[in-house]
Amino acid sequence: MSVQDTVKAIGGRTLSPWRTAFWFVLAVYLALVVAFAWNPTPLAQGLAAIGIVVACSHAVLFYGWKDALALLAICLIITFAMENLGVATGLPFGHYHFEVGSNLPHVGAIPIIVGPLWFGMGYFSWVLAGTLLGGAQARLNRNIELFALPIVAAFVMTQWDVVMDPPQSTISKAWIWHDGGAHFGVPLSNYLGWLLTSWLFYQAFALYLSRRRYLSAQSAEQGRSLRLVAILLYLASGLTHVTPFSSARAVR
Repeated sequence: MSVQDTVKAIGGRTLSPWRTAFWFVLAVYLALVVAFAWNPTPLAQGLAAIGIVVACSHAVLFYGWKDALALLAICLIITFAMENLGVATGLPFGHYHFEVGSNLPHVGAIPIIVGPLWFGMGYFSWVLAGTLLGGAQARLNRNIELFALPIVAAFVMTQWDVVMDPPQSTISKAWIWHDGGAHFGVPLSNYLGWLLTSWLFYQAFALYLSRRRYLSAQSAEQGRSLRLVAILLYLASGLTHVTPFSSARAVR
């Protein structure tokens, strides 16, 4: 009898302690993210690095190495290009510069950490959008999903930025808007820039997947678990930016 048959025979109980440990570790990590990730301290930077690693690992489990690397490459190329365009010209986001990661290597004028951060939240937003559309990422051979999923994902991603950008640019001062803006100091053009940038790499990835005729090889249970992890990480990353408004420890 194989190991897989043995596990099935005992109802999968052999894996339950590992599964329990995984959800416990995830819960601790999410709590730390909500409480501390809003301020760019060394702890927050470590939590962000873990989040990027989790996003990469999740993408490999969900899509496999080749497709995960394709999404990473597409995201980095497009976001670094758009961010450099934004810093140089003010289009499409507005006039700004980064303070966070200023001591790190740069891609053009952009700290190298910015691209992976785009990938981390961009990937979780993509999975959430696919879930909202009933698993549309597995049906990209149909025209409606091929174009609807990137649009919905772009709005999911931008919704996160609507919550994230005001405290990060004012309280945490991770970046500075030169001319301020109507939304708690953030220009409204910034959100149009997020919509455009995220849509560009989502649409490119959707077209890539449609040509590969992607079919999920996961079981229904595995798929649900992976989606739940992505949704929880997305929610925690949003809630952390509410923390400084409700905490007496928030500083300017």
